Amino acid sequence: MLRFAPSPTGDMHIGNLRVAIFNYILAQQKNEKLLLRIEDTDTARNIKDKDKDIMFLLTLFRVKWDNLIYQSHNLEHHRRLAEYLIAQNKAFYCYCTKDFLEQKRQEAKAKHQAFRYDDSWATLHKASNNNPVVRLKSPKKSLHFQDIIKGHIEFAGDEIDSFVILKEDLTPTYNFACAADDMLYDIDYIIRGEDHVSNTPKQILIHQYLNYSKHISFAHLPILLNNEGKKMSKRDNASSVRWLLDEGFLPQAIANYLILIGNKTPQEVFTLKEAIAWFDISKIAKAPARFDLDKLKFLNREHFKLSNEQDLALLLGYKDLSIGALAKLYLQESSTLNELRQKIDKIFMKKSLLLKTENPEFKEEILVLQNILLAMLETSNQQQISYEDFKKEAMRLSNLKGKAFFKPLRFLLTGCSNGPELSDLFPILRFFLQDILRR
Repeated sequence: MLRFAPSPTGDMHIGNLRVAIFNYILAQQKNEKLLLRIEDTDTARNIKDKDKDIMFLLTLFRVKWDNLIYQSHNLEHHRRLAEYLIAQNKAFYCYCTKDFLEQKRQEAKAKHQAFRYDDSWATLHKASNNNPVVRLKSPKKSLHFQDIIKGHIEFAGDEIDSFVILKEDLTPTYNFACAADDMLYDIDYIIRGEDHVSNTPKQILIHQYLNYSKHISFAHLPILLNNEGKKMSKRDNASSVRWLLDEGFLPQAIANYLILIGNKTPQEVFTLKEAIAWFDISKIAKAPARFDLDKLKFLNREHFKLSNEQDLALLLGYKDLSIGALAKLYLQESSTLNELRQKIDKIFMKKSLLLKTENPEFKEEILVLQNILLAMLETSNQQQISYEDFKKEAMRLSNLKGKAFFKPLRFLLTGCSNGPELSDLFPILRFFLQDILRR
């Protein structure tokens, strides 16, 4: 069993989506089930309906899960395990106050020392504090594990002090709930970001104290960096999956890039289904990978090319598959749905709205040519007329040549001053000429 365990506390980060995709791929490769575990025990930070948003995005990216659970449903189980650990003298109540602990942290900071909890503090404020936390006893020994990506990782005994497993309100901390549920649902593989590396020895210790001996394989994915070489944060627009989708990036292109980045792959452009056949998580680079938006744009363009014309038209909000064929011509200069939609929408937009910034002479040329072209269509079969015949007749009737002819013609047909060759666009545009020119 594998698991993807997001918290419903904010928009999905691109790094979290990468974790979900890798878990799904490995589950498919190993013919294992994938558990979606919504880690909602931090009620103060939970955002209404974020769980539904998570499920919507996973479905959009073709990440299928077999079971769904909410961690909050297991609170009684977590408390019973904590009580067992207390009874076994492997955990204890700690009554010292937050103010006292903060004072000790500041003292350690002033001495340039790492803060470490001292077990002797546990009963200092027992008389005045009626809401103690529960701490797991420090192992006083080193803990190690083998990471599929990073290799051997070891933590010295003094790096793991007695840490909290139940808060004052008897809700479990992240590490305790996580470790308890990994046991409960028989998890075999844990794939997550490298920011969880420091949590792993604590979760291993919890398992050891609970006499859980099953081996779990860990893989911690290196962080993603922004263009400045810093860890991607909420301030980076591209860190948000929602932002990327709103910008017009395709889910299949985003998935392609998240599998490709920091990885050795047999090809550059592929689908999620294709990746399942050859993906090897052990080949993920140990070093952080830089998120390159230009590279994602390239992949997005390549996946547009792989899309059929009907699907592309629907993505752009049109039903006619000819619009999909038209959009493919604009891939020479457009990389996202938004960029393509802007080009296509201008073709069918009222040209008067686009002429506001143009000079009077150009506006006059537009009006003259527009009337001529509409008159031509009254006596021509627009669906059979060739570009060469159309161009020659329009030149003859308008008495315009060169730039004076082609600039207003392009504007009338496309709403832009540049773009793909008109000879390439016309075989598709001719089906819409009446509609285009009357706007």
